Amino acid sequence: MENKYVDLEQRTERFSLAIRDFCVKIKKDTINLEYIKQVVRSAGSVGANYIEANDGLGNKDKKMKIRISKKEAKESAYWLRHVLVYEKVDLEKIKLELISEAQQLVLIFAAILRKLDD
Repeated sequence: MENKYVDLEQRTERFSLAIRDFCVKIKKDTINLEYIKQVVRSAGSVGANYIEANDGLGNKDKKMKIRISKKEAKESAYWLRHVLVYEKVDLEKIKLELISEAQQLVLIFAAILRKLDD
């Protein structure tokens, strides 16, 4: 079971770093700057809250942190959909992959919450 926690910690960190790398490549105009700030914050929060959830907290606190991770993953997908890539096909492809990863993380956190409720 420990490996699952570590694997998901690594996956959420890779997600956060991929968001950062994507944001470095996109145009920094007035519109995108706010979206970039939001998506970087929410993507980083996904993993940070998951790490906290695994710090030996009680079940109630653990569930709260997992819920926050799920919420932040949903927000990451939301903000990514708003980021403008100005018809750059390579960036659009990366953006869609990141949205997909955010959606997969939402499903993973939802499954974890169901198991914690059992």
